[in-house]
Order: sequence, then C-alpha cells, then structure tokens
Amino acid sequence: MPWLTLKRAPKTFDVRVTTMDAEMEFSLEWKSTGRHLFDLVCRTIGLRETWYFGLQYIDKKGYTAWLKFDRKVRDQDLPNEEPVNFLFMAKFYPEAVEEELIQEITQHLFFLQVKQCILNMDIYCPPEASVLLASYAVQAKYGDYDRSVYQPGFLCNDDLLPQRVLDQYKMTPQMWEERIVGLYADHRGMTRDEAEMEYLKIAQDLEMYGVNYFHIKNKKDTDLWLGVDALGVNVYEYNNRLTPKISFPWSEIRNISFHDKRFVIKPVDKKAPDFVFFAPKLRVNKLVLELCVGNHELFMRRRKLDSMEVQQMKAQAKEEKARKQIERARLLREKQLREEAVREKEELERKLALFQDEARMANDALLRSEETADLLAEKAKIAEEEAMLLAQKASEAEQEMNRLQVSALRSEEEKVVLEHRVRETELIALRIAEDSERRAKEAEELKEQLIKAKENEKFAKDKLIELTRNPLNDTLGSETKTEQKKEPQYGYPQFNYMTGDAITNEHLRELDMRLEHEMSLSMDSADNSMELLSDNDVEQLSREIEKERMEYMEKSKHLQEQLSELKKEIEVLKDEDKETQYDKLHNINVEMGETKYSTLKRIKAGTAKARVAFFEEL
Repeated sequence: MPWLTLKRAPKTFDVRVTTMDAEMEFSLEWKSTGRHLFDLVCRTIGLRETWYFGLQYIDKKGYTAWLKFDRKVRDQDLPNEEPVNFLFMAKFYPEAVEEELIQEITQHLFFLQVKQCILNMDIYCPPEASVLLASYAVQAKYGDYDRSVYQPGFLCNDDLLPQRVLDQYKMTPQMWEERIVGLYADHRGMTRDEAEMEYLKIAQDLEMYGVNYFHIKNKKDTDLWLGVDALGVNVYEYNNRLTPKISFPWSEIRNISFHDKRFVIKPVDKKAPDFVFFAPKLRVNKLVLELCVGNHELFMRRRKLDSMEVQQMKAQAKEEKARKQIERARLLREKQLREEAVREKEELERKLALFQDEARMANDALLRSEETADLLAEKAKIAEEEAMLLAQKASEAEQEMNRLQVSALRSEEEKVVLEHRVRETELIALRIAEDSERRAKEAEELKEQLIKAKENEKFAKDKLIELTRNPLNDTLGSETKTEQKKEPQYGYPQFNYMTGDAITNEHLRELDMRLEHEMSLSMDSADNSMELLSDNDVEQLSREIEKERMEYMEKSKHLQEQLSELKKEIEVLKDEDKETQYDKLHNINVEMGETKYSTLKRIKAGTAKARVAFFEEL
C-alpha cells in the first residue's frame, strides 16, 4: 500500500494595514513579497493610482521605513509583533493636484493625509489660511450649510485648526467657529470631492507641502536640512525650513549616488562641481536615494504622453464626473421643486387662514344681523299691540261721546256740561288719533327695517357660501403652476491663497521643460530614453494653462478679499508672545512679496556651479 503524502498548509502571518480612514487585516504567506501586500491593499480600497503610495512601518530599531516591494515582507527588519502594523500613506506628491489626481479615492486619501499634516503642524499653515481650509473641510464632511440644522456649537467636537493657531489668538472656540461658518456658508453647492480638491489646491501652495526633510551637514560641518519634493532637491538653513537657500530641479540633476554617509548629486552641467553632503546615518542616505529616484521617475513621467492605462482612467473619470454632474443637477432640481412646493404650501396655508378669518368675521356679522332682526321683530310686535290698544281706546271714546250726546238732549244744563265734556273728549280723541297715527308710522318703519335686516342676512349667507367655495378652487388651480423651472447653473468660486503672483505650478513646469531639453540623466532604475511632447503641444498647453490661470485668479478675487478682512479682524486678538519662529519667517516672506514659487524661481536663476559654491560656504 503506497504511503499517502499530505501537503502541508503554507506558513502564514498576520498584518494590519491602516489607511487615513480605515483599518484592514490580512493573513499573508511567509514568502509573500511587499508588492503582493501592496497590491492586495490597493485592490481592497479600489485604488488604481498606486504610484503615489507606499507602506510605512517602524523597524526594530524604532526608525521609520518604507516597505520594499521587490523583497519578501518577512525579510525587511519588521518588529517582533503580531499582527505587523503598516501605514498606507502617500509617499510621493503630485506637482499639480487638479491636473494629476484622477480617482476620487486618490484625492480623498491625499486630502486626509495633508489635513492631518497641517493639524499636526508638520506643514506650516498661516492662521487665516487655516480658517479657510477648515471651512472646506467642514463642507466636505457635512455638505451644504443649513442654518436650521446646524446650530451654534455643532463644530465643537471637530479638530479643524492647528493647536499653534488656537494658542496664538485670544479667541474662544465659539469665535473660531463663527469665522469658519462664515466662510463655510459661501461654499454652498460644492460636493465632497470639489471641496477636497479646493482644500488641496490651497494646501499645495504652502511652503512645506510635499517636502521630506532630512538632517544633513556640508563640508564645514554646518547643520542643514535637505528637502526632497516633486520638483527637485532643496537645501534649507537649520532654523528655517520654509525658505530654501539652494534648489536643484530634477531637470538639472544627472546622477545621484552615495557611499556610506557621503551623498553625491552630479549636475547636468559637467563643468559644475558635484553637490556633496553628509548624513548622520547610512539609512538616511538610503531613504533619500529612494525618494529621489521615485520623485524623479514621476517628474519624467509627467512630461511624457500618458500611458494607455492613464488615458483610460482619465476617460472613465471624465465620464463618471459628467454622470455625477447630471445626477447632481437632477437632485438639485428635485430639491428646488420640493422647496418651491413647500413655499406654495405655506402660501396656500396662509391664504386658507386668511379666508377662514374672513369667513369667521362674516359668520359673526350674520349672527349679529340675525339678532338685530329678532330685536326689530319684537319691537314691531310691541308697536302693533300698542296701536291696537290705542284704537280700542279711540273706539271707547267715540262711544262715550255718542252716549254723552244722547244724554245732552235730556237737559240744557247737562247739555252745557256735555258740550264741555264733548270738547274735552274731542281733544282727547284727537290726541289719541295723533298717537295712533304716529304709532302706525313707527310700526311701518319697523317693518321696513325688518325687511332690510332679512335682506342683509340673506346677503351675508350668500357671501359665506362664496368664500367657502372660492379658496378650494384657487388652491386646486395654483397647484398646477409649478411644473417647468429653469435648471440652475452652477459656478463655484475657487481660491489659491499662496499664489498671489503669476508664478504657478504649471509655469514652473514649463520652465523645467525648457531646462531639460536635450538633457541626459543616468540614475538607478531610471530610463534615459523618453518620448517628450512636441513643441506645438507644449505651446498649446502653455496657452491653455495661461488662460486657466487668468480665469482662476479672477475667480479667487472674492476669497482673497475675505481672507484679507479675516486677517485684519483676528490680528487685533493676536498674542505676540506666542508667535512661533515659522510665523515670523512667514511674515517676513509676505512683507518681501515672496511666495513658494517666486523663491524657487529666484534661487534657481544662478548656475549649478554657483549654487554648489554657495552650499559649501554655508
């Protein structure tokens, strides 16, 4: 009987990957590579723009490191813990977020990471810009501002401003919220992805955005900072990480290498000396080289025609955006119609209440007229009874006169007396007749008033019936008048805080493309043969960029005025004693009219040789 062989299950280990808004756990085989884990995370969250991101972890010695994709996960000095923890973060940054970021998930992850860096004060942000960014963050989280829903204090649990800004001003949380909400209300109509994009467009103009800093020294053993970003390599003074002193754009770098703690950058200009600096540890040079290679690859990739994958992603993103705009327009139209229906309903309810008041008043008038008619009828009845009584008295008087006349024939004396009595009786009868006639006239007048009262009663009843019928017809008729409305058009003001002058990311890119013409660069894992854009494409792109820049500057004018007013308003509440070094450096740059891009343009104006000499003299 042959031996049965059972296949062993592969040995596995657990990992935990944390993104900016989620946490995932996976079970990996012992031989799994970094690429396998990274692709697994990207597929799980639906990310296709993978070239910006990486997996970060803390190694056994407590240093921050990035997972290498070409090596096994277990061979990379991981800490002895189960599960192994990784952070899924942006490792490289785009030059222009609006042009390069395609997927909404990519934009959302960048938004969350940049927002966290600003709140943690890893990226310096001026106070007034912090308030503006907070308003976009609130728009992205809560949607349009509604005064009836969002009561004062609804932002008290949100982390919106850096602690440095809160400490620097003598303002209560309610005062900060009031100013944030004032800007937040102006963003009405923005979707979440639009608000996040506006946030990133402002944040990318901050001096420390997208820069990885490393402590280095020059040949004179001077402490300096080396900054690696999407545009090149910058050198900063040790007490000023805002304003670089020297800059080497990627288009001017021919080769990068290191030996032990010594790091060498070779310029394209072969006559220029090498740029040499020293890192405190070998692992720092390895990380600097890794970031330089990745940023340079993306720098050259941006200046080539898009691959089929990127073109397909952009087409899909464009179609998805158009579909969402149509859906959004439909929803906004439905919302507008609902609001109009509510307004119509309120107007009809108001009219109905008015008609009910008028009907109640008419009913009261009818009751009063009925009471008046009853009273007049009673008075007429009494007048008729008095007239009958007077007529009876007149008849009795006449009979008495006839009797007296008969008795007068009996004696002359009695005749005189009777004549005297007859005269008196005649006078009495005359007065009674006059009273009877007067009472009869009063009875006729009362009858006429009774007839008029009955006519008024009938008119009041007719008016009440008409009032109860007409409001229903008006209500039914008004409901058919809200069918066709014009679809709203949308236009949202955009703002770029830091680029008040004509220097933009696109302008810098155009300059870099001119500088890299006919350049050659040999770098580890970098490809020298590149298919660059034609001159006509470059000119057309430049014209489009300039047109968009002019439109953008025009749209941002309103927000610039708002920020200027906000800065003046909070300046009086500023505590000068709590102003940080970066605040002072930023204010100096503002007074000198310097921005992130104007500084880079100025320091890149010199030759590579002059820049290397200046670095060695620091």
